[in-house]
Amino acid sequence: MASAERRPADAVGDGVVDLTSRVDAVSIQNAGPGAGDGSIGIEASGLRSTGASQHATDADDDQGSSAALQEGSDGAGAKTGKGEEEEGGESDEPDLTASADLEDSSELSASDEDSTWISWFVTLRGNEFFCEVDEDYIQDDFNLTGLSTMVPYYEYALDMILDVEMPAGQTLTEEQQEVVESAAEILYGLIHARYILTSRGMQGMFDKFQVGAFGRCPRVYCQGQNVLPAGLSDVPRNCTVAVYCPKCQDIFHPKSTRQANIDGAYFGTTFSHLFLLAHPELIPSRPSQAYCSRIYGFKIHQTSAYHRNNKDPSNGEGGSGRGSRRKSSKKDKARHSGR
Repeated sequence: MASAERRPADAVGDGVVDLTSRVDAVSIQNAGPGAGDGSIGIEASGLRSTGASQHATDADDDQGSSAALQEGSDGAGAKTGKGEEEEGGESDEPDLTASADLEDSSELSASDEDSTWISWFVTLRGNEFFCEVDEDYIQDDFNLTGLSTMVPYYEYALDMILDVEMPAGQTLTEEQQEVVESAAEILYGLIHARYILTSRGMQGMFDKFQVGAFGRCPRVYCQGQNVLPAGLSDVPRNCTVAVYCPKCQDIFHPKSTRQANIDGAYFGTTFSHLFLLAHPELIPSRPSQAYCSRIYGFKIHQTSAYHRNNKDPSNGEGGSGRGSRRKSSKKDKARHSGR
């Protein structure tokens, strides 16, 4: 019997070993006498077919695995693409918070640009007594007659009130800027005292009076009557502003300490009374009640020292005005009788 030569196993495909030659050699060596070629052929063919089927199965598995890998990669790619689309979509969506902040900042900047020095000044805390003076009134030089000699840095202060920008290349030092700001406040106050005597100025003060912007009378029997700002002098830096009650016709200090430091010349001695004459419907009736001093429920007699030391100074010294008129009439009669 011819001996079969051993041949190295050949690699078939990727990583698949062809076992046909190895099995043929083993079968030939182990075959007994009388074994025909058919058995070898059948055995070999069977092994070949088994190996071929195995190879086909492995190839199918490889194709299936490769297909699965391909599908997995396609799915991963699809997911990645979808994620990128989602991320892209999120990035494309407008940021509402940022847009809202931009709108707020734009509104603030717009309001800052629209606001004038006059509107800023009258809204300061403590300046509630002031109304806004029309710029047309300030731009008329006739309305400002005589003020240039009363206010330092008059031209600079006037430009600041009217929001006029300084010429290019001209600047003020920090100390000069403070002086100009103080002068602008004084100039505006003196202009305000003249403006509130006009019809437009009185209308602005009327609106404030109706809402009680000037305060209310502290007297109990006036029952919260609205008051008007009044100056005791028309000369600047002479006295601070007071409030005048049209019901009891008396003056009081403002409730706020900030308002109490305002110069009374910025309102003058004329405004409160001219305002009531222009609006007679606002003049209230005098209080029907008056406070009566009592001790243990009894009134204090008029002849006591309590009342002598609390006489009304408007009636003059030496008693009431009525008593003074009586004395003078008696003297006149004596003079006439002596003649």
